[in-house]
Amino acid sequence: MTELDDVWRRLNFIAPVSRETIERLQIYHHILRRWSKIKNLIAPNTLEHIWERHFADSLQIGPLIGDSRTIVDLGSGAGFPGLVLALQVREKKEVLVHLIESDSRKCAFLREVVRATGASAVVHNGRIEDVIQTLPVPDVVTARALAPLETLIGLSHALISSGALGVFHKGQDYRSELTVAKSGCTFDFNVVPSVTDPAAAVILVRSALASRFEVSNNG
Repeated sequence: MTELDDVWRRLNFIAPVSRETIERLQIYHHILRRWSKIKNLIAPNTLEHIWERHFADSLQIGPLIGDSRTIVDLGSGAGFPGLVLALQVREKKEVLVHLIESDSRKCAFLREVVRATGASAVVHNGRIEDVIQTLPVPDVVTARALAPLETLIGLSHALISSGALGVFHKGQDYRSELTVAKSGCTFDFNVVPSVTDPAAAVILVRSALASRFEVSNNG
């Protein structure tokens, strides 16, 4: 079994992924390692575990968003999960991922990966609050390792209240983040256990309303 075969087998336990997608992720990995020598795009101690720590963690939300055609990724950073999703759905020509990032050098990195891999993505260099106002309402809004859940709902409130599904990676403190968020906003949500970290979860948020009343939990 080749290294590519092994990676393909491991990632397909997370979500269906083609060999072509694995090849594009390898290009992504190569560029990330090169750029990380210049700019600290991800924590150095996770660079050697990028397939499990970052790629697989991002890929797991693919099955959760179904046939969504437009995705907005908040604070994309090094591209997780938005750029990974853009590679995962590259064969679906009607799908587009909007990557929002305020750091111009990170945007340069994202654009290089998009160019080298043909990812179905467009990079927006600017503040989340400003860029969101220029985009059509997406099917999905995502974020990973960006901010507490309460802040994410605040940033994406206009999108979610207009019909977008919020898909937010959260770590082992997700329960306390839900408690804080529930104190200031009404929203429907589901908690989906992470398939890459038994202590983590993906929070699906719908129908967010600015309020201090009860929260409906459908999960």
